[in-house]
Amino acid sequence: MSDWSNLQQDLLVLIVRRINLIEDFLNFGIVCKSWRCVVTKENFNSNLCRVPWLMLAEEEDDKTCRKFFSLYNGMILKKRIPKASGKRCMESMGWLITVGKDEGEISLLHPFSGVQIQLPHQITTDHYEFNQTPVPWTFVQKAILSANPSHTSDYVIMIIEGHYQFLSFWKPGDLLWTRIRKPVLFPRTSDVVYFNGHFYAVSYSGCIKVCDVIDSETTKSLTVAQLPSCIDGKYYILESLGSLFVVSQNGVDIRYVKDDCEDEEEEEEEEEEEKMYMYKTRNFLVFQIDLDACKTMPTRDLGDQAFFLGANASLSVQASRYPGIKPNHIYFTDDCLGAYLHFEEGGGFDMGVFNLADGSIQPHYDGVSLSRVCPPIWVTPNPC
Repeated sequence: MSDWSNLQQDLLVLIVRRINLIEDFLNFGIVCKSWRCVVTKENFNSNLCRVPWLMLAEEEDDKTCRKFFSLYNGMILKKRIPKASGKRCMESMGWLITVGKDEGEISLLHPFSGVQIQLPHQITTDHYEFNQTPVPWTFVQKAILSANPSHTSDYVIMIIEGHYQFLSFWKPGDLLWTRIRKPVLFPRTSDVVYFNGHFYAVSYSGCIKVCDVIDSETTKSLTVAQLPSCIDGKYYILESLGSLFVVSQNGVDIRYVKDDCEDEEEEEEEEEEEKMYMYKTRNFLVFQIDLDACKTMPTRDLGDQAFFLGANASLSVQASRYPGIKPNHIYFTDDCLGAYLHFEEGGGFDMGVFNLADGSIQPHYDGVSLSRVCPPIWVTPNPC
């Protein structure tokens, strides 16, 4: 009987370089020690098909590890990430942006290589004392990279920060966060994306602006389009096929549900009290942004694209390249801090796949994964 662990390394390298799915590439390395030795950055094909994995919430019995769920084959990969333990996590370009639960420290963390980049503390943002959140781990609501720190040191990270949801950025070498100046009446920021060399942001009132980040002394923003206000939800902004899109998620503001049962016993009434408030996504509306004409155009047809929304950098992928991914669908996670913090279990209930054609919502993960600090998020796998 052949011993596959004794295959020559040159042959293993040839095999691993021909793998065309990231899941198979990583699985190759768990067969045995000799196979794991060739699963390296040098042998990794950066053009491999990659669709985001669902990073599940931290489990009570093992806080140093996180589980990743693959939509492609239902595989669950367990990865030891002790530096993310007990922290709120967001994602951009395969990197986690972590915020400490107690001290509020902020870091960039690569979940697969373990590389960590310490960022300035949240107290270095402008007028922190007037903008801090009730708990420090909710201070950063979104974080977006302009380029991958694995490939270059010339990058910018933009965050939505604080109670008033300002935009601030950091570049390698800076000692503190620099805030993007905006008009006094400009509403709170809902999402931000890096597109064609600029950061574009969308507010909860549907105002879209472009931000130029030249240096810490020169920042400016300009309004480029206006959408209807998102009354009971939030906006996401992303690039798809060279165009800018904004997605309105509706139904995620916490709301009161009337209880008509007035004659129940006291214990039953107390149980019902916990159910009187709820939030749940009802639908999504998609708008394509014409930057030249400063117009917005509603659409219900994404073609072969699928959108991934949540605490990750909003992302579009070509569905036909990824087995198991449905075109013209929106894959979303529970990303509404203001709603799920009202519940003891936290977030993770409001996740699913929205069909733009018929408005239906189906689950993408059949398990239960809940957390107040870090509910499940999308993470684009990159082992290097």
